[in-house]
Amino acid sequence: MEEQKKGKKKVLFLLLFAVSLVILIGCGILLLIHLNPFGESFNEYKTPTAEPEKEEAEVLPDNPIDFEEIRQTNEDVIAWITLPGTTIDHPILQSADTEEENFYLTHDLNKKYAFDGSVYIQKMNAKDFSDPVTVIYGHDLANGKMFTPLRKFRKADFFQAQDTIYIYLPQHILTYRLYSAFVYDDRLILGAFDFSLENEFQQFIDETLSPKSMVRNVRQGVEVTTDDRLIILSTCTNKESERYLVGGVLIDDQRTK
Repeated sequence: MEEQKKGKKKVLFLLLFAVSLVILIGCGILLLIHLNPFGESFNEYKTPTAEPEKEEAEVLPDNPIDFEEIRQTNEDVIAWITLPGTTIDHPILQSADTEEENFYLTHDLNKKYAFDGSVYIQKMNAKDFSDPVTVIYGHDLANGKMFTPLRKFRKADFFQAQDTIYIYLPQHILTYRLYSAFVYDDRLILGAFDFSLENEFQQFIDETLSPKSMVRNVRQGVEVTTDDRLIILSTCTNKESERYLVGGVLIDDQRTK
């Protein structure tokens, strides 16, 4: 009899426990409904999430060359070269498809015959200076114009003091480190080397870093690899079989307006 009473009490206890658990769960559900993540009540307790900061628009510097204006004179102008410490501050031209390759060897900005010619690149080179090597040509003249001031780089002190070349393009300023200046033979560089081949590009780089000529200056500590982009300024000497070359390696490409 006693055992039956204990059993009934146990069942009653379990029943009450179950009912309490159901009530507790129900209250919890109601609370969650009241504070659901999509309801306004929940939002009152949320920590406001800061909106992602908007990136400030890049402020681009002005380009010192007004290409739109200069191309009204001659649409063949593709760039501008400035070499600090010298009077080299000229437009760079590239002859049109209808013109001969070296048209600007003997023609000025107005496409008129001129013994002084112009500073120019050949059609083999890209207008945007994206090639591994871009060769820029200019005369060495008795009147001191065009690329005549490159003679200064024969002197070691001047070579060490002046180490920057600027090439201005539409919406870009390219800065080159001047690293080598030397007498070379008269071969057409773009025809003598296939710069799409790493071994030939490396061969040319080696020649600029260790020129065979006794007339040479090389800047120590400047690393040049086949991943770089080079410019070579080429002018004549007093010998038909020679050219004087000044080499620069691209160290900065700044966007402009």
